[in-house]
Amino acid sequence: MEQVDTETDRPQPLFSPQLAARTRAADIDVDGGKVAYWIYEPVQVTPETRTILVIHGFRGDHHGLLRVADQLPEMRLVMPDLPGFGSSEPFRSVEHTVENYGRFITGFMAALGLGPETVLLGHSFGSIVASHFVAAHPGTVRELVLVNPIASPALEGPKGVMTRLAIFYYQLSARLPSKLGLFILRSQLIVRIMSVAMAKTKDRELRRFIHAQHSAYFSAFANRQSLLESFRASVGSNVGEVAAALELPVLLVAGEKDEIAVLADQHKLLGLLPDARLEIIPGVGHLIHYETPAPAAGFIRSFLKDHAS
Repeated sequence: MEQVDTETDRPQPLFSPQLAARTRAADIDVDGGKVAYWIYEPVQVTPETRTILVIHGFRGDHHGLLRVADQLPEMRLVMPDLPGFGSSEPFRSVEHTVENYGRFITGFMAALGLGPETVLLGHSFGSIVASHFVAAHPGTVRELVLVNPIASPALEGPKGVMTRLAIFYYQLSARLPSKLGLFILRSQLIVRIMSVAMAKTKDRELRRFIHAQHSAYFSAFANRQSLLESFRASVGSNVGEVAAALELPVLLVAGEKDEIAVLADQHKLLGLLPDARLEIIPGVGHLIHYETPAPAAGFIRSFLKDHAS
């Protein structure tokens, strides 16, 4: 296991001054729904410049991957808010399933003219959506990057207890009257408990930042129905069930202390993939995108360089 700087030993700015200058925000219609997306242009186009389409995790939006985008100034990153999250509208006539999120990726890529040279990156729930999309549409992208990938069924192993608690939480919110159910889903107390449980960094400033991010964006979902559908999708599928069909180069970036996507499952997933590399970041859990963006970006950069034409 390669040892990397976990960024906890010294204070660092959370974002570089150049990130704002790289940022361009826009909206686009995909299958009749408004989708908000952000493009982070490269500071300078080089032979290593690639376009990376980023799919965020459950209850997140594009904000969660900003620190990773910031650490890849030579890349062009395209980061939509998934339908039903952030500033994007929910699906109008279909459920928020893994399959329908895959259809969204097809429509979004077509609308933006993203071709097969694109790199697809998925974090957490986004790893499920991205992997299932690639399995169903081989050749659509050239490489696949999965950060904190959900490698196995949610109810298996030590994470099963946490998953059952989450299922109870979401089932309870669904059974209550709408106003009360939404109040529970958007409870800042519960959001903070989730945030504290996931954060592993000992850096106080970074912990405050993580909690503030979750407080601001973890409840930015469109409505209760779309959130509950997405939750069922997140616990009903995993990357492992389509691993054998992923014949393109795959990078897995895992956290040593991840209690949601546990390390043992990452090793098992690696064995199922035809062409894959597993990189493990020590001392971090399910929040690689917040806590260790520089090591994650370094692994992505190296992986793409190794698979360049």
